[in-house]
Amino acid sequence: MRTSLRRRGRGLSAALCAAAAALALVALPAGAQAADPDAQVRKKAAAVAAAGVPVRPAPGPSPDPSLPVHALAPAASPVDNPLKGFARFYQPGGNQNAGYPHSLTWAYFGLSEVMNNASNCGSYDWSILDSALQEIAQAGHQAAIRFYMEYPGGTGTHPANAIPPCFAGKVANRENAYWGTTSPDYDDPDLLAGLKNFIAAFGARYDGDPRLGYIHLGLVGLWGEWHTWPYDTDTTSDSHPNLMPTDAHGAEIINAYNTAFKKTRLEIRYPESAGGAANGLPAIGYHDDSFCFREGSPAAGVTLPISMGGAPWAQLQKAVEQGVENKWITASMGGEVRPEIQSTAFANWPGGGGAVDDMKACIELEHTTWKINERSGEYAADDPKVAAAVRLMGYDLGVKNAYFHSTAQGTTKVGVQIANNGVAPFYYPWDVSLGLKDADGNVVKTWKTSWDLRKVMPLKIRAFPDWNVGADPTYLDFGRPQYFDTTVDLSAVAAGDYQLVMKAKNPLEDVSSAARKLRFANAGQQADGWLDLGDMSVGSGQGSDPKSYEAEATGNTLAGGAVTADCAGCSGGAKVGYLGNGGTLTFNGVDGGSGGTRTVTLHYASATARSATVRANDGTAQTVQFGPTADWWTTSTATVQLKLQAGTGNRITIANPSGWAPDIDRITVG
Repeated sequence: MRTSLRRRGRGLSAALCAAAAALALVALPAGAQAADPDAQVRKKAAAVAAAGVPVRPAPGPSPDPSLPVHALAPAASPVDNPLKGFARFYQPGGNQNAGYPHSLTWAYFGLSEVMNNASNCGSYDWSILDSALQEIAQAGHQAAIRFYMEYPGGTGTHPANAIPPCFAGKVANRENAYWGTTSPDYDDPDLLAGLKNFIAAFGARYDGDPRLGYIHLGLVGLWGEWHTWPYDTDTTSDSHPNLMPTDAHGAEIINAYNTAFKKTRLEIRYPESAGGAANGLPAIGYHDDSFCFREGSPAAGVTLPISMGGAPWAQLQKAVEQGVENKWITASMGGEVRPEIQSTAFANWPGGGGAVDDMKACIELEHTTWKINERSGEYAADDPKVAAAVRLMGYDLGVKNAYFHSTAQGTTKVGVQIANNGVAPFYYPWDVSLGLKDADGNVVKTWKTSWDLRKVMPLKIRAFPDWNVGADPTYLDFGRPQYFDTTVDLSAVAAGDYQLVMKAKNPLEDVSSAARKLRFANAGQQADGWLDLGDMSVGSGQGSDPKSYEAEATGNTLAGGAVTADCAGCSGGAKVGYLGNGGTLTFNGVDGGSGGTRTVTLHYASATARSATVRANDGTAQTVQFGPTADWWTTSTATVQLKLQAGTGNRITIANPSGWAPDIDRITVG
């Protein structure tokens, strides 16, 4: 990364954070353009080759074929879904919800503001962090934060020199004359011990805190960004000494974070930081704070790899060189839209222009979940280009189908099939619950499930040109719609008609009533976080567990040429075929419980689309359409509502007087 150019934006960020001033790019110091990009390449040789196409996750469980299918209508998801999209700077007392809808707030803190006891490095005053987190939470947001020790010029509300006073007289300080900052000796054993103790205390107090979304490891270097340019490891092209810690000591800090935080997501600036010490730690992601910018002459991207016109120091070029371009599968990808382009970053969506690189490619290949974007406050709330970009970022979950019996009592099974049309998984194990709403919209019963949204991977991923799997853009199948089910107990629910609903609960809701609800990309998604799955009638005296009846059972009646045939993919290994055109199948002895309308699910195989009539007892026959299956031994289901008599004397007849019907495997009655 050409750090000299990047600092133009950081000066801006400090000004915004300090006084919410109008955007004004600060002037670079004399000679700032003299950064040597080739030196950045020489700095560290590539550790490994690109990881290449990631292994596609194995398919999850198939939907329970005994459950009727209820297709859910899709809809656009909200742009302020939690833990994704844009973050704006925290300003005490400010309106955290001003500007383009968002759910994250970004904040810096000087380490000396917490380690403020001059005589005791093990004493921590967390009041400044608690105050900020509480105010951010009351706005309904989660926070993304970073601690630093050196910040050129300070933020206006936080100090420029944030080296804890307890290190005075113990840890040597050095001067970064270029930025006018004081840099501690990061290799000093007292400093390392103090930092590791701080990280342990930080994790003990805040790991899993619902107010926190992301933590940048920070602490090391200018702005806590793990560099001290130009006083860095590249000493071949300048006379400046190296003020960075050794890779071994940097790794100690990274490992301390990895030990202290098991729940809250962590990010570090560079894949090559501390010799790539974070690259083998699945829970630590990366933080691209020059996102999708093009710089230099000729212009080169600082996010996309060389294979897509990027610079040798670009974020994804370094990821490819380190073999961690697929780290997003387990760890979040954050950062900042480069301040110089924030106002125009999405004007030419899905591409770019000028200093803005190919924005859609940046999001897709980095698998971006969130970005600091202070000037998103200037976007129109209904800008369709911005909305398309934000929806693509991170997760975009939609429920394709729900699986349940429309009439049930006692214990019954409920399933859902969820797909992810975003570029990254959801990274937190939030509780998913099912519930019932009454006619007035009140949730009268809930059941907590064990469903884990982290398993729902993006359906498609974009291939790097470096993978050599096709011309750009090439999209590869990756995730699949993920099926979950659970059994719920309706015994305490009064008989009546309800709406079956589902919710993934943001734990911030226990702290703030304004917390953003996770909302699915479905037309039935409600503002309270509950998603409508469909109508369910809780009956009286009707068994909820579906009863299954095999087509080939000896008690059934086959007439008009209908025959039993082997079927490897069918229940019991057999089916009944040659139905229709005079051939009929009658299921005898079907249990109707206490009587009334019941859902009958027909399990069938048919390599072509067909129809059949289905009749209960001497009632009116109903025509049911059957879509084609993969072949004559792969089954699918169709449902019909039939009125059954009480008891086990019911007959269900399948026929087709004017054509062929599908082969029937079995029926289930729920």
